[in-house]
Amino acid sequence: MSGVLLWVSCGPKENPISVGVAGRGGKSQRRFGLCNGITFASFSPAVTDPSRSSEERVYEVVLKQAALVKEQNKGTKRSLNLNKPIEGDFTQGDLLSVAYDRCGEVCAEYAKTFYLEAYPIRLVVHYFFVEIEIEIDYTLSIEVWCRRTDELVDGPNASHITPKALDRWEKRLYDVFEGRPYDMYDAALSDTVSKYPVDIQPFKDMIEGMRLDLRKSRYNNFDELYLYCYYVAGTVGLMSVPVMGIAPASKASTESIYNAALALGIANQLTNILRDVGEDARRGRVYLPQDELAQAGLSDDDILIGKVTDKWRSFMKGQIQRARMFFDEAEKGVSELSSASRWPVWASLLLYRQILDAIEANDYNNFTKRAYVGKLKKLLSLPAAYGRALIGPSKNLTKMVTTK
Repeated sequence: MSGVLLWVSCGPKENPISVGVAGRGGKSQRRFGLCNGITFASFSPAVTDPSRSSEERVYEVVLKQAALVKEQNKGTKRSLNLNKPIEGDFTQGDLLSVAYDRCGEVCAEYAKTFYLEAYPIRLVVHYFFVEIEIEIDYTLSIEVWCRRTDELVDGPNASHITPKALDRWEKRLYDVFEGRPYDMYDAALSDTVSKYPVDIQPFKDMIEGMRLDLRKSRYNNFDELYLYCYYVAGTVGLMSVPVMGIAPASKASTESIYNAALALGIANQLTNILRDVGEDARRGRVYLPQDELAQAGLSDDDILIGKVTDKWRSFMKGQIQRARMFFDEAEKGVSELSSASRWPVWASLLLYRQILDAIEANDYNNFTKRAYVGKLKKLLSLPAAYGRALIGPSKNLTKMVTTK
């Protein structure tokens, strides 16, 4: 299977598959305020009250997602309507089964080269011929959507992507949430968001992260970088926790668990950034806080030269420490997840943390050496993750709210 399977046209479709999401009263209750098909009434955290820190604004999304979970727990649920005929060589009953199967094929293909270092939704360790199953895996549809979105700016056709193309992709997202998917992968996602309390905001925010990659290659401070990390990775945790589920025995607040999932996404993205400093610089991008570089006596020129100095080592130690702090915060919430979800998330967390160790082992040379975790260490991480997954919910998880 080639990467072409993941590439999608962002152009408008004349006849999307008609699925329909039925809300209370049998009719969709979603109202998104479409204006000319592209401009939306609900705003991203990036443009709401910029006087507050990024962490404070992002936490509003956490609260909104947690509120949806509480609403569903009270018995308010959405459902998917497949009463209308759907064209194709399969019956209506086969549609979703085929859609999820195709999503699984995409994820399995990426598992060979990418999945052990990627989104912390579900770990399919095909690399070691071991597969971890989580019932009917509705997370597959989310994974594929994230991959397709990422491919828009980092895939083979990225040079042709424009802001308007991303606007069309966002319009398509609204159609998916309204139950009007354009293809099989969209159909699986429409089904998933109809069954679980998944909010559209994290999906929109991930698209906003793609917009940033089109227009922004420098970040003045960590507040700006934090928002970017939320957009491109923190959002994944907020998308997936409603599907993975929270352990019935958990006494933690829903907000604290979602905040831990957000922290894992931030930690993973910071790790990506620290691993890929040289590679990103060769593409004209520096995802490091400019003010902190200056405080360390460094500049973009030092990164382009790519020489490891004492100043660089000192700077990197601080950056790695920050990433580990986010991993520590994420750990507080993993044990609160449902028993079926804890193992893959622990495995993802432990594997990603080891990339930071590898950067240190390379003497902080992330200019010409790529930090990676060897196959044996990856394999050994699985039983360690399983052992941690056996530990159930903690009684002491406190609400993690940033009050800067």
